Amino acid sequence: MVSIRDALSSAADEGIITAAQAEKLVPYLLAATPDAGDEKRAAPSQVLLADALEAEESEQPRFVRGFHDILITIGVIVALVGLWGIGSLFAVFPAIVILSEILIRRQRLALPAVALTVALAHWTGVFAMLVVGWVPEFYDNLMIGLVALPICATVLAAFYWRYRVPLALAATLVSLVLLAVDIVLLLMTKATGSFYIFIEYPGLSACVFLIGALGLFTAAMSYDIADPTRKSRQSDVAFWLHLAAAPALLYAMLSFIFLRNVTGEWWGDATSPSDAAAVLAIVVLFMMIGLIIDRRAFVTSGLLSLGLAIWTILQRGGVDFSDYFSVTVLAVGIVVLMIGIFWQVLRRAIVSVLPATITSRLHPVYRAKG
Repeated sequence: MVSIRDALSSAADEGIITAAQAEKLVPYLLAATPDAGDEKRAAPSQVLLADALEAEESEQPRFVRGFHDILITIGVIVALVGLWGIGSLFAVFPAIVILSEILIRRQRLALPAVALTVALAHWTGVFAMLVVGWVPEFYDNLMIGLVALPICATVLAAFYWRYRVPLALAATLVSLVLLAVDIVLLLMTKATGSFYIFIEYPGLSACVFLIGALGLFTAAMSYDIADPTRKSRQSDVAFWLHLAAAPALLYAMLSFIFLRNVTGEWWGDATSPSDAAAVLAIVVLFMMIGLIIDRRAFVTSGLLSLGLAIWTILQRGGVDFSDYFSVTVLAVGIVVLMIGIFWQVLRRAIVSVLPATITSRLHPVYRAKG
């Protein structure tokens, strides 16, 4: 069960009451209901249920609060798709604003807020590309980003300021990081006089992408550290940032392995078993990071690379199978199941060897009752 302090903190985050009012209400409600803070009086079944929920919901972004949210979200998606089809780009934006005022500002529905944020991000991207099309000089991808990304960041930041949707803030930060990477690459292009910076300077380009990905990861961890118990909106922002940072960081690191093939496909005839082994090591490292910080995005982001690495090692390592694809899929499935089922056990084993200065800033580790 949610404690009075946590419930009031969530209410303050949602804007229902102020933070000062929440602080004043805590001692009053605890005094009025003295059993509320006494966990020892809870029934054993309630304690076990709370422990199970803590174990299984250690990463629980607040998307859905009931089937009502799902029904409204379906209506939002269908209505906006239909409006986009029969109307125009400029007819969709007012609809998004009106629906946001009703569903987010007034009714505070979580899943429709996510859907409307995604719809706004899509609308903003299309609008930004329309603006780019009005200026013929913007023929280069980096110049397109220099114009489109500030538009995206501005619109999404205004949306977050108005409606306080965590996804909107995360998308704003992602846009700003991409803008910073774009500016650095443009400066490199001007400094080197190269119009093919990715081809002629692949190592330098990979370093820029890696730094940008590390910036996203740092931002995500700053929100995680600020809310280690994951009770406030900051945890939701961290969830979305990790969802973007994990694949960005993974493929930025993988790009160093495939620098020689930067202009073509990463996985091809030139991929050796040693390359696949290096990819496998990076994926395992990412899974360990995900366990340490208790974020499953670091596991799911590497599944495709994990499958390709296993397939390459089996096929070119002399292992004889009639169906490499099925064996690879089976291996990936087993890995996912093992990590998912034994998530808390594995996390306890890894976190237990880390120093207290690190673990004290992380999401608490679920302790099984002996």
